Amino acid sequence: MADLTFYTHPHSRGRIVRWMLEELGVPYDVKLLEYGASMKAPEYLAINPMGKVPAIKHGDTVVTEVSAICAYLADQFPEKKLAPPSGSKLRGTYYRWLFFVAGPLEMAATCKAFGWDISDESAVSVGCGHYQDAIDAMVLALANGPYICGEQFTAADVLAGSFIGWGIMQKTLEPLPAFTEYLARVDGREAAKRANELDDALIKQD
Repeated sequence: MADLTFYTHPHSRGRIVRWMLEELGVPYDVKLLEYGASMKAPEYLAINPMGKVPAIKHGDTVVTEVSAICAYLADQFPEKKLAPPSGSKLRGTYYRWLFFVAGPLEMAATCKAFGWDISDESAVSVGCGHYQDAIDAMVLALANGPYICGEQFTAADVLAGSFIGWGIMQKTLEPLPAFTEYLARVDGREAAKRANELDDALIKQD
């Protein structure tokens, strides 16, 4: 029995956390949940009252929300070097773009997916600004590559790579050269391949 339990479904953001776990290479147990059934059962609502996946339980600590899970895991296993050291110049860059992806970029892509127009007036108040503002900012984040923190691959790349790949597939993000070149680097990682294989195998079993 591992000290780390991963609650997921292969058709969910759990795929991002799966990739993070495979990058860490630590043992973990998997609890596969079903939409509208075990995800809404009292047992799981005690873990995540939103009734959504993913979530993790690490000892007695429960963490939900993909960006929080990735940041937490990187900090819990510092020897895996999936976050710049605390106090380093890159720590702020890491946090900046990790949470930019989870906030403004996802919001902008969601607005595009649902056809929600962000007017000039509302863009001042909306966290993502105009759609193109968020896209331009993400391109800037990748400009000093190969990774968001330069030469160091981090949890921010797990999140950004997953989200950009999904966005292009769903046509909420354009396949800009900055995005496709970045994806070619991160998607080729052995941990990313393993994670996809594990989740794809669960889909086949379903």
